[in-house]
Amino acid sequence: MRADVWARMSVLIELGDDRGAPLDERRPPPQVSRRWRVAALVAICGLLGGASPAGRLSPQVGPVVPAGATVLGAGPLLLVVDRDQSPPMLSAYDPAAPGGPPRWRVTVPPAAGWSAEVVGDLLLLVERDQTRGARVTTARSMRTGQPMWRRPERVYAAGDAAVAVSEVRSASDPGRRVEGTVHGVDPATGATRWSVPLPSTAVLRALPGQVLLVQDNGLVRLLDARDGVERGRGQLPPADYGPDNPQIVDAHLVLRHPVAGAVALTGYDLPGLAPRWQAPAPPGELTLRACQGLICGQDEQGRWAIDAGTGARVWSWPDGVRWRTVAGPRVPAEPLVVLGLAADGRRALVATVGRAGHRVSVVLPAGLTDCRRVGAGLICRDGTARVTFWPLDAP
Repeated sequence: MRADVWARMSVLIELGDDRGAPLDERRPPPQVSRRWRVAALVAICGLLGGASPAGRLSPQVGPVVPAGATVLGAGPLLLVVDRDQSPPMLSAYDPAAPGGPPRWRVTVPPAAGWSAEVVGDLLLLVERDQTRGARVTTARSMRTGQPMWRRPERVYAAGDAAVAVSEVRSASDPGRRVEGTVHGVDPATGATRWSVPLPSTAVLRALPGQVLLVQDNGLVRLLDARDGVERGRGQLPPADYGPDNPQIVDAHLVLRHPVAGAVALTGYDLPGLAPRWQAPAPPGELTLRACQGLICGQDEQGRWAIDAGTGARVWSWPDGVRWRTVAGPRVPAEPLVVLGLAADGRRALVATVGRAGHRVSVVLPAGLTDCRRVGAGLICRDGTARVTFWPLDAP
C-alpha cells in the first residue's frame, strides 16, 4: 500500500471529527452524518485489515468483580481472585458463559499477586510477593479447584510436563529468569523426576516437552522436560538475555544482540544451535513476540513479521505502532490480539496479528478498560462492577 494512503488513514484514525472537544460539548450529529461516520469507520477497518469488523456484538455479561480483584485467564477458565475476602477467594468461570454461576470457588493463601497456567487437567496457580516474585505454586484440579500438591518454587507448564525453579525478579517481566536448580516435576504428584543445577542465573523458556536454558555466559542447553536429558547445546554471543530474548518458534531460535556497534537479529536452528541467518535490527526500542509461527516485531516505525527460519520479512504494518498488544497467555501458534483507537477517538478496534498480517474483527464500545485474552475472546471491565466477555473470530 502506498505511503500516502497510510498517511491519510492514520489521520482519520487518530483525529476523528470530535478530537479536542470536551465530551459534554459535543452535539449529536444529524442522522445522515451518523450513517456516514459508521460507513467511513467500516471502510477504514476494511482497508486496515482486509475485512470489515463484525457487526455490533452483544457482550456476555460476566461476574461481579470488586475493584481490587485480580482477573486472570488460564486455558478455558476465567479466574477472579477477590483479595478483599479474608482469606482471598478464588472463583473459576466459563468464559463462554461468564454470567452463570462459578464452576467452583475456593479460598487461597494471601499473596501480593497471582498468575496461572494449565498443564493437562491441572491449574498451576502461582503466588507472588512484592520482592522475590514467584514464591509458591499450587496445582489445583481444573474441575473442582481443590489442591493436588504444592511446591515452594515457580512451576512452569512444558506441554504435558512441568518444571520447577526459583525465580529471579526481572525488571522487564515478572518471571522466566531463574537460578539454583531446575527440577522436572511429575504433574500427577508434584514429585521431582530429575534435577539439573545452574552455575549462574539463566533465562528459562518452557516449550512443549522441552526446556531451553540460556546462561549468563551465553551457554544454551535444550533439555527434555520429561527426563532432563540434554538434547542440544550451543553458544550464543553476548546479549541482553531476558524473558523476551531469545524468542523461540518451532525449531528456530532468534536472538537480538549487539554486533559491530549496531544491533542484529540472528536465527539459529534447534537443537544444535547452528546459525542460519543474520539481519540488522531496527534502531531504538524493539519488542519481539512469537505469533502464529512467525516472529512479530514492533519498533518505532511500525509492526512487522519475519520468518524465524530464514529471517525474511513476511509483512509490514506501518500504522501498527499505534496499536497496543492485549495482555494474555503467550501462545506461539496463535496470533497476537491488539487494540487501536477508532475514528471517533472513543471506541476501540480489535485486530488479530498473525501469519497473514493484521485483520480488524471487532469494534468495542467506549468505556472498556483492562481488556485481556481469556479463552476464545476478551474479558474487559465495563465501568461497572462486572466484566464483559467479547468473543473473537477464529484466526
